Amino acid sequence: MTHKKQHYLLNRAEEACLLLKEHLDQDHVVRVISHNDSDGISAAGVICNAISQEGGKFHVTMVPRLNEETLDRLSQEKYKLFFFCDMGSGYVERIGRLNGQAIIADHHQTMDSTGDDEETLVHVNPHLFGLDGTRDVSASGVTYLTVKPLNKVNLTGLALVGAFGDMQYADGFSGVNQTILTEATEAGVVEEHDDLKISSKDEPLYKALAHTFQPAIPGISGNPEKSQAFLEKIGISYGIKFTDLANEEKDFLTDHLTKINPKIFGTVYSMPQETPALRNLEDYALILDACGKNKNYAVGLSICLGERESAITEGIEFLSKYRESLIRGIRWISREGSQEMDYVQYLYTEDKENKKIMGTLASLGIELEILNSQKPVITLSRMHNLVKISGRTTLEMTQRGVNLGFALEQAAKSFNGAGGGHNIAAGAVVPYKELENFKNLVNDIVSTQVS
Repeated sequence: MTHKKQHYLLNRAEEACLLLKEHLDQDHVVRVISHNDSDGISAAGVICNAISQEGGKFHVTMVPRLNEETLDRLSQEKYKLFFFCDMGSGYVERIGRLNGQAIIADHHQTMDSTGDDEETLVHVNPHLFGLDGTRDVSASGVTYLTVKPLNKVNLTGLALVGAFGDMQYADGFSGVNQTILTEATEAGVVEEHDDLKISSKDEPLYKALAHTFQPAIPGISGNPEKSQAFLEKIGISYGIKFTDLANEEKDFLTDHLTKINPKIFGTVYSMPQETPALRNLEDYALILDACGKNKNYAVGLSICLGERESAITEGIEFLSKYRESLIRGIRWISREGSQEMDYVQYLYTEDKENKKIMGTLASLGIELEILNSQKPVITLSRMHNLVKISGRTTLEMTQRGVNLGFALEQAAKSFNGAGGGHNIAAGAVVPYKELENFKNLVNDIVSTQVS
């Protein structure tokens, strides 16, 4: 049955590819609009690389979210083809009214329309065919499927970078991601081996452990002091680099870390042809995420497009800053905790640095056992007259019925805002004056989902 669903998705992607090729053959500039997170940047990288390899031209813009204002601006533009990555499924009818034709390559829950009746667009989304956009495929994967008929197997690695960026790797890839991985390994684009998944093998060990957030190590990630204490307790020098440990010391450290989180040792995916800093797919995703968080989307896209010289150095600097921000943020939530309601919990900030990382802090708060894993975490960042919202929960809570994409979309719409996303992770924007009403409504909606 799953194979059949994937087949239908591939058919739709092929339809999108035919439309893309039609415009490339006429030398039309493709207008690309993509999300500004790790998956969105990867997805933009996939489509822009594919267009370039076909000798075509593109004009790309990265945005934090799609809204009426952005669509109003796009409606003034005279492009023949618009290509939306990692967004668009909530605005299908509106996109259908743009001046040119459109392709939507998204993996978020569809809200207003499937797009089947729209003559001017092709909507490629796993949810349309009963597949899970939260686990089975990311936006970069969906985008890859739309260019796959052009023989772009060289872009499979970048498609999987987006899957890592969207936290879709949990105990292995599934669904379409697994299909793309098989294609990538058979072509030699991606290789697999087992390894210790710490943030770096070349910086002092206590820093490497404190900077390890994927997977998180409770009691150590985000806390250099506790990382030092842990290493001292097991008798390993905290200042030494992992590469300088003797083999038996490496094994000893690995044994102790896997007792805290078994996922710290496992399969690592790498692109052997890539430059060392980007070889590990998870590291590549983290660098793109850091570029997004620092609002330097162009640097992230340059990395994806192979314009490497200064971009990688900048990306690594952003990642270093990002990790320090996470350490400060983890200290903050450890100190302040969350405001708990009956069914959800809230984190509120007006701090400029915290605003950039609130979604990640919500996830880490749960993984590091700082926040209550039995209630979804809703973060609230004040932006003048608006509040930007991120919601995160666990797989266990989604199995109990929680759907944050639906909850935030419905609650935001009730107060002239906008929202949506996945069942496990979602976002929204609402007017600040409606904040208390919004909080209460989200709590009420989640209560109906779990009861």
